[in-house]
Amino acid sequence: NLFGKWCRPNYNSVVATFCYNYAHDLPIQVNDPTARLEMLYIDDLVTEMLDALEGKPHRCDFDGLRPVFRENGGFCAAPVTHSVTLGEIVKLLDAFQAQPQTLKMPEIPTGSFAKKLYSTYLSYLPAEKAVFTPKTNVDVRGSFTELLKTENCGQFSVNISRPGVTKGQHWHNTKWEFFIVVSGRGLIQQRKIGTDEVLNFAVSGEEIQAVHMLPGYTHSITNLSETEDLVTFMWANECFDPEKPDTFFEPV
Repeated sequence: NLFGKWCRPNYNSVVATFCYNYAHDLPIQVNDPTARLEMLYIDDLVTEMLDALEGKPHRCDFDGLRPVFRENGGFCAAPVTHSVTLGEIVKLLDAFQAQPQTLKMPEIPTGSFAKKLYSTYLSYLPAEKAVFTPKTNVDVRGSFTELLKTENCGQFSVNISRPGVTKGQHWHNTKWEFFIVVSGRGLIQQRKIGTDEVLNFAVSGEEIQAVHMLPGYTHSITNLSETEDLVTFMWANECFDPEKPDTFFEPV
């Protein structure tokens, strides 16, 4: 079963039909979620065809329907295919469709079926779905917007501080972060809990630097400008869990 971007939906490809319907909020029908398919991604097929034209094919013989790769095989075959069930495809598409609301990106390792399916799904998005607006939390100090959450690699956010504003004043036991100022001029301060020594880091959008927010150090970031906002890109090593926030207030 061949799949990939721009394949005609509602014809002879279940992946094309499912991706198109999910992208356009249309229903799908799954009679047997355990049904297993052998999937070949279009880019992997094209790569093998180009290799064959250059005299570097992967050769095989067949044991029934199963290719047995050997140097002197009688057939050419793409070496990378993916065995997946309809239920697994639907589970991934559920997550892809919900991503603008949940901000959660499923695991999509290099070379995985999930990565190839996500690229395929995106190719069917209508123009109005190519952009979405994450929730922005706004107060007199500025704003904070979560951008992307991952399964095992934390989350990404952007923080905007108004002129003269200090944010933070808290510490974490295990969580740690990177603060990266991309616009404006600020001061990051950190102090190890139980000590008086303060670490000072002058930061500016004119020189992009990543500053670790160290576990066990209360920290803050201050906008030093009187007229311009301070824009900081933030990465945390874990997604925020309101049930276990690992965040404790204490001034630097």
